[in-house]
Amino acid sequence: MEVILEQKDAADWVYRGEGAANLVLAYTGSSPTFMGKVMRLKKAPRNGSPRIRSPTALTTHERLLWKDLEDIVSSSNKELAGQLFVEHIMSPLLGSKHVDAGRRVLVTREFLESVEKNVICQRPAWRVDAAKVDTSSDSVLLLSDHSLFSHGIPVGEPCISVEIKPKCGFLPFSNFIDEGNAIKRSITRFRMHQALKLHQGEISEYSEYDPIDLFSQSKDRILKALMNLFTTPQNNFRVFFNGTLIFGALGGTAGSTNCMIGEAFEDALKGVILGDHGMRTRSFLQLIAETVYKSGIMYRLLEVQKLDTFDIEGAIHAYYDIISEPCMVCRELGEEKVLHRYKSLHSKSLDESLKIVKDFLIAATAKDCSLMISFRPGKEGNSGSSCNSVYLESTNQTFDYKVYFIDLDLKPLKKMEEYYELDKKIVSCYSKMMEAEERAGKATSMEEKSLHHFLCGHHGVHSFPSDGPYINIRFALSVCWFKSSTLILNYGGVTLQLLDKALYFRTWFNDFGKYPPWVLADWSKLGVTFLYFIKIMAKKTVLSVELLCSKCRQKVMKLIAMLEGITSIVLDPSKNTVTVIGEADPVKIINKVRKFRKSATILSIGPPKDEKKDEKKDAYLYTPKACQRCDVWYVINDYPYPYCSIM
Repeated sequence: MEVILEQKDAADWVYRGEGAANLVLAYTGSSPTFMGKVMRLKKAPRNGSPRIRSPTALTTHERLLWKDLEDIVSSSNKELAGQLFVEHIMSPLLGSKHVDAGRRVLVTREFLESVEKNVICQRPAWRVDAAKVDTSSDSVLLLSDHSLFSHGIPVGEPCISVEIKPKCGFLPFSNFIDEGNAIKRSITRFRMHQALKLHQGEISEYSEYDPIDLFSQSKDRILKALMNLFTTPQNNFRVFFNGTLIFGALGGTAGSTNCMIGEAFEDALKGVILGDHGMRTRSFLQLIAETVYKSGIMYRLLEVQKLDTFDIEGAIHAYYDIISEPCMVCRELGEEKVLHRYKSLHSKSLDESLKIVKDFLIAATAKDCSLMISFRPGKEGNSGSSCNSVYLESTNQTFDYKVYFIDLDLKPLKKMEEYYELDKKIVSCYSKMMEAEERAGKATSMEEKSLHHFLCGHHGVHSFPSDGPYINIRFALSVCWFKSSTLILNYGGVTLQLLDKALYFRTWFNDFGKYPPWVLADWSKLGVTFLYFIKIMAKKTVLSVELLCSKCRQKVMKLIAMLEGITSIVLDPSKNTVTVIGEADPVKIINKVRKFRKSATILSIGPPKDEKKDEKKDAYLYTPKACQRCDVWYVINDYPYPYCSIM
């Protein structure tokens, strides 16, 4: 008898995470059918038009593209087509033991509506704004929960899993890449895309992760990639303990890993990784690196990614031939360039064009999928285990492991145009960033000379005591002290203000927390390079803003959180005040808020108070917990809440 999930079953499914197209729930009930399972639900744009039912899931041109696979072509809905795509295409390419195609389970509309209500509070606010559960679906995809070993958690046998989104692991080699886009051949797509995301406010910090390191055959480079992912996880690195998320973001983008998060993660590893405190995190990353290296799993993924031999700059021409429309790209590029470079693409047969685009879309799935690696401590004398095992030398432990690819979505044909436009934006943004950095480098060189002249030429002083590249700030202050209680320097177009209280200066410098102990040990010596960074001094900006309801608070929070350099945001509706601590420019803060509240004003700007406070409170003031609903730091009256009230 086929199972149908109804409204009464919705309470057994809890939020696990989500991507752009799907929402994932984990089962917490007692039914043997669903234990150790997760469910993938399709999402629908919140402001989009209702989905129109069609006898087939694919468009006319998509049916032409996948004509060799009758099951996919005749699928009655996109969910079924996606499942068959994984089963018949991705599984043979990546290895059936690493791919779970899942199975369809029927659901009622009431079940989906109840699920939508139950999980809305756990979803990031921006995800809620963008999409909702597609309640028009009549089925969902049921998969094994690969953050666990099979069917639940055996007593006394912990399981720790890591989910990695590797992204594209090679530099494109297509002959159809335009000369103006040659940067694509030397910088990975991920690193260039970081620049665009930073520019658009999607991320707050540039990641040092380079996919080529993870895909390399070097243990050291693999470990380097994992350490960079751990430092800046964004949505590319998550860790689960017994199926529960302990590191990373549920459905959004996690910020950089600060001391509090790192310490909490170190403690969470205590029951799995044997080792001294402070060494367990590195040992865990070494365990992942050893597994990636030993399994050879990245090589299989790379081979599928490399089906993209033409790059989007070549494949887009084949796409226009398939849909029998004039090539918009050729129209933009001009006749001379088209004749020289792209005429051969438009001369290919239909079958050749179909293969180019089909391979490109399969590769796109491989570039966007995730890798789930699960570990459990191996048992002594259990050499007959069917699981693969890996030895962690640093702790003298053996672990069983399993590796699965997840999120192997069938890409719609119409996304070809989106891929092309996105590629142009990524290359353009990165190129502009590099040009700006080059100009800034030249300007900085001139500014350093000007700064040295200012320090060494004032009041008849021609040189300061220094050691190599360092200038003695204490001496500089003594020279200028008689004139003003504050030393003000204009450096790089930004005013640097060194307060007359050396004690405050030292406290602020230590609180900055980004410099190694050897620098902080002799605070009186500050290198020219460090002078450049003094401009990033943390500030406390207090605004007067009417916070009339939860929607007001949500809007204000979103506007401020878009800015870079925010450490904490405190909303106090009882006083109609917003306190922002961080490196962000107060002018930018008030301008952002006034887009929503024209009457908003700045009450005060100053350094964060250097008062003696309870250590626990002070920690939350500067590094509060991230709200589990919206991924935004949110505290009121120094009291940390695991959830904010903006929803």
